[in-house]
Amino acid sequence: MEFRAKALSAAGVMVYPINAVDEADARRQLGERGLQVITLTASRTWRRSKSSKIPLVNFTQELVALLDAGLSLTESIDTLSEKEADPGIKRTLFQIRNRLFEGQTLSACLGELPTSFPPLYVATVRASERTGAIREALVRFVAYQQQVDILRKSLVNASIYPAVLAVAGTLVTIFLMSYVVPRFSGIYEDLGSDLPFASRMLMQWGQLLRAHGLLIFVIFASICGIGGYVLSRPQTRAAFGRQVAKIPAFGAKLRVYQLARLYRTVGMLLRGGTPAVSAFDMSAGLLSASMRPALAAATRAVREGQSIANALEQHELTTHVAARMLRVGERSGNMGEMMERIAAFYDEELGRWVQFMTRLIEPVLMTVIGLIIGVIVVLMYFPIFELAGSIR
Repeated sequence: MEFRAKALSAAGVMVYPINAVDEADARRQLGERGLQVITLTASRTWRRSKSSKIPLVNFTQELVALLDAGLSLTESIDTLSEKEADPGIKRTLFQIRNRLFEGQTLSACLGELPTSFPPLYVATVRASERTGAIREALVRFVAYQQQVDILRKSLVNASIYPAVLAVAGTLVTIFLMSYVVPRFSGIYEDLGSDLPFASRMLMQWGQLLRAHGLLIFVIFASICGIGGYVLSRPQTRAAFGRQVAKIPAFGAKLRVYQLARLYRTVGMLLRGGTPAVSAFDMSAGLLSASMRPALAAATRAVREGQSIANALEQHELTTHVAARMLRVGERSGNMGEMMERIAAFYDEELGRWVQFMTRLIEPVLMTVIGLIIGVIVVLMYFPIFELAGSIR
């Protein structure tokens, strides 16, 4: 986004326009130019019209292909806007093109469209503009996004089958308890106290549903609605994440998953030319609330001159393997590449753990569902078995 800064320089107090991700980035850029900031305000951007969200990876891949073909940046954006069928995306691309014709940088144009271009993407483009390697930065972001999507898809795919089993088992249990049991309760009404205790409790539940089914359904639906709303709140998800993190097996792997995202993002930004402190600041949102104070402390240590490896290890943001690899990266001067290698190592570790847990959870879940349904069916038919035995 655009800022207007009133700053003190050798020539006196002057007003400077500047493009930055946020106010902290703007102050950092002004400080690098030797300016003392007096006031800093966000400039008014162009009026945003309703637009569709741009598919980021496809847009970047097509832009790289056009740049490789020899087209200029403005010509590439113009070409993409002309071939686009979605009117919302076409309008957005025309706006970017017009802003480029006005002399704005690409990062400034993208920064005014936060719904389509996240701050990480904008920061990557801004860093490449300083080095003149925008094509390489875009290719690096595509590779980064594809790796993130692969890990996310593997986690989602691993959870699909257990989720289907859980939903199917829940639906069958609800059907038995709300439809079958009430009808069986009418058959056993004459037996009264002759029923076994467990069967009698089950039949009383069926009679309750038959007498007040609508009221119970409304209460159940209200509880589900309230529960869904509560679970959708960020505070609830954060509290749930903290409780999961306390479980030894899950907590350790959740921490590794977050560290993998942190290292991959910071590594990409470092390779694109972004300073380490800015890279850590922009990546803080990838961590859970419980880990952000540690990252903030590590960032302060790096800002004060401490090495990245020591700062991360001191604030428990590494593993033993990662700490060794970070020291090697510092000695070789390839910290960005080393962080991406650490993230790939973490991804492989998480992939093996997900496969193991999937193989373990599926039979356990099927056993639990089978036991619940089997107990309900046995309790319904148990009085019939007793009657048959007494007749003989």
